[in-house]
Amino acid sequence: MSRTRLIASTLAAFAFASPMVIALPQPLQAASFDCRTPDLAPDEAAICQNIDLNDMDVRMVTTFELLREVLPMGSRGALETSQIEWLEKRRACEANLDCLAAAYASRMAELRNGVGEVLSLIEGVPPTEQVN
Repeated sequence: MSRTRLIASTLAAFAFASPMVIALPQPLQAASFDCRTPDLAPDEAAICQNIDLNDMDVRMVTTFELLREVLPMGSRGALETSQIEWLEKRRACEANLDCLAAAYASRMAELRNGVGEVLSLIEGVPPTEQVN
């Protein structure tokens, strides 16, 4: 199977499976950190205590990991740098639930655009402003 087909298959599988993964019972762990860790930062504690934020974390980190796997090396570095910058913004929210939800919504919009760019490279179609 060509790399292009493999990437397209992976993205299609993700799009189909992600709602099912999110519907499964959640462990005592968010996707990006362990909720049982002592001395969690205020943002992490808030995420662990709020199922909606925990679900947002699962979706975000799953999308991030998928993108990191399919992007070429040079783009991976930019993606990882933007993730570190976003984590700093999330941390600044502390335990403010509205701020945390807005941070996740913003990051997911950025990551969805990244998925759209990957698909456009595969399909040879110019990327749109936002992928829904």
